[in-house]
Amino acid sequence: MGTDIYTAVDTYVDGLFGGDDPVLRGALERSAAAGLPAIHVSAGLGRFLHVLALACGARRILEIGTLGGYSTIWLARALPPDGALITLEAEPRHAAVATENVAQADLADRVEVRVGRALDLLDELGREGAGPFDMVFIDADKPPYTEYLHAALRLARPGTLIVADNVVREGKVALGSTDDEAVAGVQRFNAAVAADPRVAAAVVQQVGVKGHDGMAIAVVRDSQPPS
Repeated sequence: MGTDIYTAVDTYVDGLFGGDDPVLRGALERSAAAGLPAIHVSAGLGRFLHVLALACGARRILEIGTLGGYSTIWLARALPPDGALITLEAEPRHAAVATENVAQADLADRVEVRVGRALDLLDELGREGAGPFDMVFIDADKPPYTEYLHAALRLARPGTLIVADNVVREGKVALGSTDDEAVAGVQRFNAAVAADPRVAAAVVQQVGVKGHDGMAIAVVRDSQPPS
């Protein structure tokens, strides 16, 4: 029972829930053709995000880290017709591919792709009075994950669901201090979300076609900074 079983189970589950989706497959194909890295969420985790968005009744979603828009499509499909999703992407080339993928999924009317450094764009959203968002998905560069969490809380309300991907890093987060900036950034994030009284949170390990990783899931109790 090696790691091949992870892929077998993911394939089995995907088949149960409908198998191949031409829109999502097209998004991945365009992303690959454009040379984007294959670091998107798996189909199973995309479906999980979709269900989470439905479960919290999300009407406004913020995504930090777009890549080619694969997770964006999963999340936006959970929105009502008058819902809105804002997704932030640092790389203009990635954002262009994502914009095309979102349009091909007939979701351009409810998705806005913003290009730039995420922390700058998050400050911009705050100045605009954007939010509160019902759900925030964090899946971007790992060193500033804690800063993304704090920014998400400023754009949240009690009941907002915050989900952060890649917070287990093949178990490396449990091995102590490290020179790996991604692992260190996630360790700092995990400690911050666990200690923050404004949220109730858990980290869930996952295995699948993407290997061994995990997500942090937090529900906002109070978005105000602790006194």
